Amino acid sequence: MINFAQSHFDLFALPTTFALDAKLLDARYREHVAQYHPDRFATASDADRRLSLQATTHINEAYQTLKSGLARGRYLLKLAGVDTQEETNTAMPMDFLMAQMEWREGIAEAKASQNIEALENLASEMHAEIQALESKLATQIDVQQDFSSAAVSVRKLRFMEKLEQEIGDAIEAVMY
Repeated sequence: MINFAQSHFDLFALPTTFALDAKLLDARYREHVAQYHPDRFATASDADRRLSLQATTHINEAYQTLKSGLARGRYLLKLAGVDTQEETNTAMPMDFLMAQMEWREGIAEAKASQNIEALENLASEMHAEIQALESKLATQIDVQQDFSSAAVSVRKLRFMEKLEQEIGDAIEAVMY
């Protein structure tokens, strides 16, 4: 059965790094889900069915954590004993705050003018910004082991993912 005490990385036999092989993660996830899926335990004892359900839940949570750059960064920092302080520390560099304001203005203007193309361009730009920040986060965690800077990057990434969601919501609102 699954060792619930092992790290998410150990569960999938992956190195404990921010940079990871997404295809390998997907493959290992599918292997585990197939092995522990509750349907395979339909005729097993109640205890085994319960364990199967717990294992599947644990596998799904671990997979979702490692699949998301933001969640993976948080998790790695937690493993390193670092609190990202996302709820308590909202201080950000001034240039980042100014960029956030510009993004929000762009979203609002494009939404108000029902400009799908502008919103899609903003979505592409935001996606590129998120990828760049995730690359920076990989260097901060995997190479430099600069966990305090990585915590700031995680907080920035959280802001950026919220903006990406706002853009997606604006596109939906304009399209429908």
